[in-house]
Amino acid sequence: MTFSSFVALGDSFSEGLNDPAPGGDPDRFRGWADRLAEMLVVSPVGSPALRYANLAVRGKLLASIVDDQVPRAAELAPDLVTLCAGGNDCIRPAADPDELAARLDDAVQTLQAAGCTVMLANGFDTRMTPLLKALRGRVGVYNANMWTIAGRRGALMLDLWGLQSIQDLRLWSDDRLHLTSEGHELVARRALAVLEGRTAEDDELPPARPPRPLRQAVTEEAHWVREHLAPWVGRRLRGRSSGDGRSPKLPELTRVTPDK
Repeated sequence: MTFSSFVALGDSFSEGLNDPAPGGDPDRFRGWADRLAEMLVVSPVGSPALRYANLAVRGKLLASIVDDQVPRAAELAPDLVTLCAGGNDCIRPAADPDELAARLDDAVQTLQAAGCTVMLANGFDTRMTPLLKALRGRVGVYNANMWTIAGRRGALMLDLWGLQSIQDLRLWSDDRLHLTSEGHELVARRALAVLEGRTAEDDELPPARPPRPLRQAVTEEAHWVREHLAPWVGRRLRGRSSGDGRSPKLPELTRVTPDK
């Protein structure tokens, strides 16, 4: 199996938030999907003439990704599509992981009917922080459904839940929702291993984080709530999204020129 064209679908994770692109533009991001495209240029399963599009838009829910991005990807009909969606839904209290999985299954079939190899990515294990740990059960059910879809449809799976080293908080931005450049590089290398059909490098849990003094813990959690959680809740209450009015950063298949 070789790939000469690749389209990434999804939300902020595939857009690459908090992974600055070269050039200094604060609103341009590189991300794991961009890094994977660069790796495929020199991979035996890729092509030196690889063409790549990224239709992901931050803040998007699964329904929007399925309705807007999936049909466009089917039109482009690339060899490879990565579909990473549902994370923003799982954060919401009323999310039903079974309903989400049914929509995802339909999307996979649509892409496969267009001749695309589909790689899904399941959700990260959210045990790394106390507040996000409350989502662990919902994310786990959605992930189990996703494995079923991959097995039923013959899709590839990028297993992020099983990526032990991603539990290292140094690989996460201050908002605890988006990876750093190092985290995106780790995910890209894991995705490349899946595409090349090889076992990924050894992966181990990071050393346990030393207990924080109570005063430090309260200060850090209060800062996170004020700077990151409260704005997110505010947008939800106003029916707004961080992706409102935004277009995909790379809407057409474009020849990849690796960043140095």
